[in-house]
Amino acid sequence: MADTATIARPYAEALYQVARRGDLATWSRQLDGLALIAGDGGLQQFAASPKSTPAQVFDVISAAAGETLAQGVQNFLRTVIDNGRLSVLPAVIAQFHELVNAASGVSDATIYSAFPIEAADLGAVVAALEKRFGRKLQASVKIEPELIGGIRVVVGDEVLDTSVKARLERMKVALAA
Repeated sequence: MADTATIARPYAEALYQVARRGDLATWSRQLDGLALIAGDGGLQQFAASPKSTPAQVFDVISAAAGETLAQGVQNFLRTVIDNGRLSVLPAVIAQFHELVNAASGVSDATIYSAFPIEAADLGAVVAALEKRFGRKLQASVKIEPELIGGIRVVVGDEVLDTSVKARLERMKVALAA
């Protein structure tokens, strides 16, 4: 069977080509909501059931979205459902965001921290990371207490780990050698 990323790529590219002609921010917000909804296991079972019609699946997802979806988003969702690709919808939307970011020169950065980062401090951290990675970053923070202290930053396939946990691991390896 084909890899999820391989299946998702043509959908994401087509979605991006259509979305960039309209209100990209609204599309992105609505697609993020669809990704969360489509990732639900119960919905996946309902959609996979032979008793469920594509129209019923579309109606359930539309109702769960909690807002009227843009016409283009509705068309995209119908296409994904009709082609039996609801399970790859989160991957499609992740690739869509990568295309949007690449076009705008921005990269997503996930900052893992042992403690919450204040908004003022986050601005300084992001500015330093933008210099380090050489591009504009859109950062999100996730708390990971097991880091003990410091931060670990993931930007695409690049990782910068300045956490206490990583330093202890490096010391452990050096002492064992």
